[in-house]
This record gives sequence, structure tokens and C-alpha cells, in this order.
Amino acid sequence: MSLPSGAARRRPAGHWVLLAVVLLALATSLVLQGYAGHQIGGSGTGPTLSTSAAATIPGGGPIIYSDGNDLASRALPPRTVVLTFDDGPDPRWTPQVLAVLQRENVPATFFDVGTRVAHYPGLVRRELAQGNEVGSHTFAHNSLTGMPGWRRNLELSLTQLTLAGATGRTSVLLRPPYSSTPRALDSRDRTAIERAASDGYLVVLADRDSEDWRRPGWIEILANATPPKGDGAIILMHDAGGDRSQTVEALPRLIDDLRGRGYTFTTVTGALGLPPGAADQRVSTLGHIQGLVFIWLLWLSRLVTDVLLWLLVPLGVLAVLRSIVLVLMARHHARVTWTRIPEASAMPPVSIIVPAYNEAVGIEAAVRSLAASDYPDVEIIVVDDGSDDGTADIVEALALTNVRVVRQPNQGKAVALNTGIATARNDILVMVDGDTVFQADTVGWLVQPFQDGRVGAVSGNTKVGNRRGLLGRWQHLEYVVGFNLDRRMYDLLMCMPTVPGAIGAFSREALTAVGGVSTDTLAEDTDLTMAVNRAGYRVVYEHRALAWTEAPASLSALWRQRYRWCYGTLQSAWKHRRAVLDKGPGRRLGRVGLPYLLSFQVLLPLLAPVVDVFALYGLVFLSPWRVLGYWLGFLLLQVLTSAYALRLDGERMRPLWSLPLQQFIYRQLMYLVVIQSLVAAVSGSRLRWHKLERTGDLSVPTAH
Repeated sequence: MSLPSGAARRRPAGHWVLLAVVLLALATSLVLQGYAGHQIGGSGTGPTLSTSAAATIPGGGPIIYSDGNDLASRALPPRTVVLTFDDGPDPRWTPQVLAVLQRENVPATFFDVGTRVAHYPGLVRRELAQGNEVGSHTFAHNSLTGMPGWRRNLELSLTQLTLAGATGRTSVLLRPPYSSTPRALDSRDRTAIERAASDGYLVVLADRDSEDWRRPGWIEILANATPPKGDGAIILMHDAGGDRSQTVEALPRLIDDLRGRGYTFTTVTGALGLPPGAADQRVSTLGHIQGLVFIWLLWLSRLVTDVLLWLLVPLGVLAVLRSIVLVLMARHHARVTWTRIPEASAMPPVSIIVPAYNEAVGIEAAVRSLAASDYPDVEIIVVDDGSDDGTADIVEALALTNVRVVRQPNQGKAVALNTGIATARNDILVMVDGDTVFQADTVGWLVQPFQDGRVGAVSGNTKVGNRRGLLGRWQHLEYVVGFNLDRRMYDLLMCMPTVPGAIGAFSREALTAVGGVSTDTLAEDTDLTMAVNRAGYRVVYEHRALAWTEAPASLSALWRQRYRWCYGTLQSAWKHRRAVLDKGPGRRLGRVGLPYLLSFQVLLPLLAPVVDVFALYGLVFLSPWRVLGYWLGFLLLQVLTSAYALRLDGERMRPLWSLPLQQFIYRQLMYLVVIQSLVAAVSGSRLRWHKLERTGDLSVPTAH
């Protein structure tokens, strides 16, 4: 991985095409597996109707075909039996059925489900190799009755494709799922059979339904399957779809009993007097290859689905554990830090540095709030970084005695901060963005932790000041929950990765030790904080040091801000990657802070699109109520966590109503930002310091 430090390069765009292709391939794979993964249950049988639809089919037999004008049917000759098995192949029961048939030297006809053919192609080849016939039982064991034409064609053609891949053959035999005897047909069943017959299929029903799917016991199975008075019969049994031990137990007894009655065993085509193999049609080499590719795609889609299922479980557990840990540590942090109380004897002189570039909209409110601080000794330095909107003039016109303006050509925020550091007289330096408003007691709270000589930096509590709209509420929740809960945890674990640019304080000693603010990254606040950590100083969080900032007011502005933040964070993490191996002060940052940061701010967002696609898959193909239940469970966890965070910060609960909506727009925007940032970082693209357009819409409560 190489992060940029050189000349500007063109920003990549092809990754969005790649992302779309990957998500489309994933969605296609899940759709294929979802359709193929239809659960096969008992076949069931239709009720015996008082007015049989079969009476309208000449012949009244179980083998139905088209004679060119209408349906026709054939019955079996007397004392002729065709054993048929539905729902297979099955790796447990099909071999046992085949073993019985081979031992008894009896052929049978297997009506196989396409998805199971793709799973167990070797069993289908074994069925044919032993002299049996194979027919279609549709692709996913869906009833053809009432099915739209396109889906019926899909069910039948996909089954033929899997047969072609597994055996190099297709079959003209078809048994519709959930069918049994001709007497159980109604008019809708007849329509489905008529359409299949017009496509050239021999539709095979049954004379005798063993009803083994009900598992009534081998004696009843034997009684159900035995034809009366020496009649010929097609007997329906099952070799898959459940526990078929009773079928396997009944089968040899049935064969012995029928042989004793003088019955002959054959296949469907054999009963029609056709030569062996008449049901099969060999396919071309290309057709066989196409079938093999389709089987491979089914296998791949199943693998993808299984991997995602195994992946989502630990991710869900991790998300739950994270919320629990954050809440518990935040509770402990609130108790520990409650003892920090401002003392008049611990209020050293403070210099506040405000880097400003075209901040005319909000600079007056920001500077006035700083000048109105109740802290006894404060100097305020506004570093105008080449503004062309009169920012410096506005500050100078305020004529505040403790405010100085330093002008310099535009060189970027990091250089502006270093200019302010060099100009400042004091050893405690507070850094503030040009759109940020302090409360009167903010500086006092912010500098108290410096009573501990080990502290080199302090993070304040940034609040969203423009939270009236939906986007503002979402960002408000993110600041309170996503940022400040994390900072409480980082404080306790002594691995704070970021002191925000909006409100942070540093000791001059720590800044000198790390060489000031670096220009290597776009997230100069994160880069600086990590350097302070590695230099051996503690970085702490003071939640009572409040600063009100203007959050982006549009999605495009939010994108630009978060893109810069995420990109800069990646730069900083890469720059300080050796902290993972540090044996000194930086080890906590390297072994706790960086892994946590990258896991929950980079890796998990990268997986979020997959989670969304899989959620849609679950709604369509799994249990929608179960998926909805999981979603509501995680939402409830978020609501409870957010409610606790709001309570800790003394905020109202009203914005919680917007949290469910956050899952459908804001969350997607955030993970797209991460993807864009990661691709830009890996490809070596160079970004400039993006200036956020201010609106001046900042509402600060008089009392918090």
C-alpha cells in the first residue's frame, strides 16, 4: 500500500464501475442461490375430485402427452409396474434405493429436482448407469400450477441445463411437483400439463401414491402402493425430501410381493414399448459445457451464500459486543472524570489559535465566543490563511483587546496552525476551527487535565450546532454516539487517535517533541494526535469542554468533508503503522487504537454494501419476518446505545426518531465515502484541503 506524498494525480473513477459489477455479481449469485435453495418438503397429493379433470383426457392414464390437437394419455398394461422416485437425488437415501434396485435387478424412473442434480451430479450418472431413467421434477420443486409462463419455462429449462451438465443428456419425462394420480387433477392442473405437453414433454403422473412422504410405516406404504386386481400401475415413491427410511424398508418387500403376483417391472418408456434410452436426448459438446458452467455457478453461488452467512454471524456478535463495551466504558469514564473540577490555582495562561480560510460567514461568532470566555488569561490568535472574503478584516473590525490577527499567503491548515504556535506566547495551546463557538466555561474545562504532567493533549466535546434538519440530526447523533462514546473508551484505554480540529488543546512541550503540526496528511489533527501518543504523552477526553460547530448542510458538502476525513485518517494510520510494533509509549495506539479505528471505520464500512445486499436476499428468499426481526433488534440496540449517549451528554432524546431513517441514506453515504477514500489512497491520488462552505446556521443554547 502506498499513500501519496508526491505530485497530484487524477482521481480514479473506475472503482465505482468495479463496485457496481461486484455488487451486481453478488446480487446475481444470491438470487441464483435463493431461487435454487428452495426447500423441498413433502410432495403431498391433491384431493380426489368428484369431477375428475382426467376424464377430459382421452385414455384416462397417467402418461399424458400431446397428440398434436389435444391431450392424450396411456395406461400401463396389466401386471406391469413402473417404480418412480421423486425429489432426489439425496446423498443418503438415493444410494440405498439404488442398492435395493440393483440387488433385485429392477429398473425405475427417477424424477430429479434440478438444484439437487447440480448438488449431486454423480448420483444422477449412477442412476442412468444402472439402467434407470431420469426425468424432470422442475428446477426448484415449485408447483407449475398457476405459475406464469416465463417462470414455468425457467423451471423446466434450468432443469434440462443441469441434466445436460451432469450427464450430457436431457429428458422428455416430466412429473410436476405436488402431483399424484390423474383423479387428483383440477382444471388449473390440466392447463399446466397441457402447456408442458405442448413443449414435447411426456407428463408422468401415478396410478398409486404410496404416500411415503407422510411416513405412515412400511406396512401402510406397501398397502398404498400395491395395485388392485392385477392392474398395471405407475407407483409414486420418494428418495429425498425427508427421512426415507420407511421407503427403503418397504421397497424390497413391495418388489417381492409384486413379483409373487406375476408383475413385470419396467421404466416409463419401456411401458410404452419404446427402446431403452428413449427418454434421453444427448446434447452437443457445447450444451454439455454450458450445463457444466451452470452447475459451477450454482456451486459458487452456494459457496458465496455460505461464506456470507458465516461472516455475518461474527459481525453481528461483534457489533453487539462493541455497543455493550462502549456503554460500559462510557459509564465508567463518566464516573472517573466527574472528579475533574476547574481550580483557580490550575489555570495557566492559554493561547487559542484559530486557523481561518474564507470563514467570513462564521468567524465573528467564533471569535466573540472565545473572547467572552470566563477563563482569566487568554490570548486569541486568528491566522488568516490567504482568505479572499475579508475574514481578517472582520476580525480586526471587532477591536477586541485579546485578539490578534496574523495574515499569511494560503499554505494550508497545518501551516496556519504552526504559524499560530510560533506566534503564541503561552505553553497551553488551544486549537479551534474558524466556524466553532465556545461556551464561556469551555477553556476552563479543556485545560484542567494538564494538571497531570503526563497529559500532552486534550480532546473537547464537539457539538453540532445546525441540527434542525434531518441531515443535521443524523450528524448530531453521529457526533454524540459515534465520536464521543469512542473517545471515552479511547481515554480509558490511553490510545486516543484523534483530537478534533474543532476543539483540542496541546502542551507546547508535546508539540515541540513531535515537531509541530505535520503537512504530510489531510487529517492533520489525527496525524498530530497519533504523534503525541507515540511521543509518550497521554491524550485525554474532557466531555464538559463543549464546542459548537457547523456541520455540512448538504449531502455533497458532507461527502467532501467525510472524504477528506477518511482519506486523511488512512494516511495517518499508514504513516504511524510502525506503532503496531512499538514497545514504548506508542504500543497502546498501535495495538488497540489503530486496529479498532481501522476495523470499525474502514473494514466494517467496506462490508456494509454486502450486508445490505444480503439483507435484501433474506427478505426475498429467506424469512422476511426473521430478517426484519434481526434488523429491528439491531435498531433497538442502536436506539438504546444512542439514548444512553445522549443522556451522558445531557442532550434531549427527540432526535432518536430520525435514527431508523439513518439506515437508508446516511449509512450508505458513509460506506461509499470509505470505499472512495480507500481506492484513492491505494491508487496514490492526491487530495487538497477541501474548504467546507459555511451557511452561518449555527444555533448555540444559552445553557447546556
